Formats: sequence, C-alpha cells, structure tokens
Amino acid sequence: QVPLVESGGGLVQAGGSLSLSCVASASIFSRYTMGWFRQATGKEREFVAAISWDLGATIYADSVKGRATISRGNAKNTAYLQMNSLKPEDTAVYYCAADPRFKTTTNYAYWGRGTQVTVSS
Repeated sequence: QVPLVESGGGLVQAGGSLSLSCVASASIFSRYTMGWFRQATGKEREFVAAISWDLGATIYADSVKGRATISRGNAKNTAYLQMNSLKPEDTAVYYCAADPRFKTTTNYAYWGRGTQVTVSS
C-alpha cells in the first residue's frame, strides 16, 4: 500500500493556479511533517514547502514564497499545496513526502509517486 497519494496535477497557463492534494495513512499523517518537493526534467529534486504536524509551522522555498500555501486537513489526513501565479519554471513532477522531522532536505521517510504539473507560457 502506497503511504502517500498525490492528486491535482495537470496543465495550466502561466499566471494560473493549481491545488495539489496528498492523502496519507492516519498513522503517518498524525505524527509526521508533510512536505512537497518537485523535480523538473533533467534536474534534481528540490524542496517546495513543508508543514509540521504539531504546531502547523510552515516553511517555503524562496522560489515559491508568496505564491504557494501549504496546509493540512487533519480530519481527512490530507496535505494541500496551493500554487498561484504559476510560471513555466514551475513545471515539474510534484511529490508529497512525510517525515518525523520538520526539514527541507530530501531525505524524507515516505514518498508518493508524484503528480505532473505543466505550466504553459
């Protein structure tokens, strides 16, 4: 069973918005930081945003700060990433991840399979 399942990717025009969702198992969601990462073709996977499980603290990559909002719906074991003012350089496969620690590095314990986001110019 895949512990994390993303949805919400697709094709959007530059300047548009997109909302991604990540459903996690209850055992993971209740005590884990939820993070979003992305990987563009030919590039390394990079951190986008994270939200802690306890205080709901958030942190964002500079590249998306002011344009992205990460949140979590505890009743649905779901983490969300809202992206606004999308740019072509936001095109990537977006991955949801979970880890006991609140961090921006890529060594998260659990990963989803990813969802493609394509921003057309």
